[in-house]
Amino acid sequence: MAGVPRETILLTGVVLIFVEAISMAAGSFLSEYSAEGYATKAENPSKDNFISGAVMFFSYFVSGFVPLFPYLLWPIDVALQCSVALSVVALFFLGIIGARISGTNVFRNGFRMAVVGGVAITVGMLAGNILSKI
Repeated sequence: MAGVPRETILLTGVVLIFVEAISMAAGSFLSEYSAEGYATKAENPSKDNFISGAVMFFSYFVSGFVPLFPYLLWPIDVALQCSVALSVVALFFLGIIGARISGTNVFRNGFRMAVVGGVAITVGMLAGNILSKI
């Protein structure tokens, strides 16, 4: 992130969130459509397929701003640290919500989400650092 202006980070972040939200919505729609088609041998998408895609779009779109938000408030070096921390905390709470819905262990599920997400963030940051030196 060194040397990248805040405006560039925000613009690319918003574009990435929008593109990935559309991609996730399309994937959700197609997955639901395929599963329903396989189970019922029907060729027409149901209203549930569209709802599933819309829920995925808005969920991803809103949650995508969690790691981007600190860049609105702080200098880039501080924002990066806050972004990572905020993302891991958000993943922990997402794991808790998932555990409550599924009736599984709340702390274990929250911790698992935070660890897996933290590892993914770390790998992404390492890859970015390595590739920026090439």
